[in-house]
Amino acid sequence: MSPSAEAAAPRPKYKRSIKNYLIDSRFQLKYTAMIISVALVISGVMGAFLYRTSSQVTAQSQKVIAQGQKLIKESQTNSDLVKMQIKQEYADAPELADSFNKSAKTLDKELQAKQEGLFEQQAQTIEQQKKMLWSLVAGLVGLVVLIGLLGIYFTHKVAGPIYKMKLLLGQVGAGKLNFQGKLRKGDELQDFFEAFANMAEQLKARQAKEVSELELAIEAATASGASDEAISRIRSVRDEMKAALDK
Repeated sequence: MSPSAEAAAPRPKYKRSIKNYLIDSRFQLKYTAMIISVALVISGVMGAFLYRTSSQVTAQSQKVIAQGQKLIKESQTNSDLVKMQIKQEYADAPELADSFNKSAKTLDKELQAKQEGLFEQQAQTIEQQKKMLWSLVAGLVGLVVLIGLLGIYFTHKVAGPIYKMKLLLGQVGAGKLNFQGKLRKGDELQDFFEAFANMAEQLKARQAKEVSELELAIEAATASGASDEAISRIRSVRDEMKAALDK
């Protein structure tokens, strides 16, 4: 493959994963766990309240349905009693008995339809309660998961700057005062990082001034006839301080 083809080859895409957001896993997971714990408590209280309310509504609906079924059974019992009386008292009037029986059959069908409707309503009520409970559980679980992910995301915006400043503090401690880089857009602690950068610039300026003073001291020592060993020591200190400015 030619060099031009290699240069034209697309760079692999950077894939962001959950590990990229866990810069300081101990810090982030600790506070995310605290947030999730609060969310679990709130979700548990809300879930218990909604479950209790749903159970009360369902129980009331079941009670109304049971009363309706009881009334239908009583109506069927009364209808059967009337049929028996008609059969006994109007045995010699078959036409009247047939007319009543037709009306009774129509009434029985209506009562049967109402009873089936109540059974269907009862089944629908139970099914709706199950669906609502599953939806409630799924919603609360989804809420807790979302809060956990948001907790990691937002703590990442704090942990990232803290991690970067730890590295920079280590560099300053090692004598490296010339560093580049800023926080990402959207990160927290921007003011704190700016104050830290200003402090490093002030240290750098002060050390540059001290290097200049050491150079003047070397010139003065050379002019006054100081020993080469003394001048060499001053130069060694100057070179070390100057090197720190160029790191």
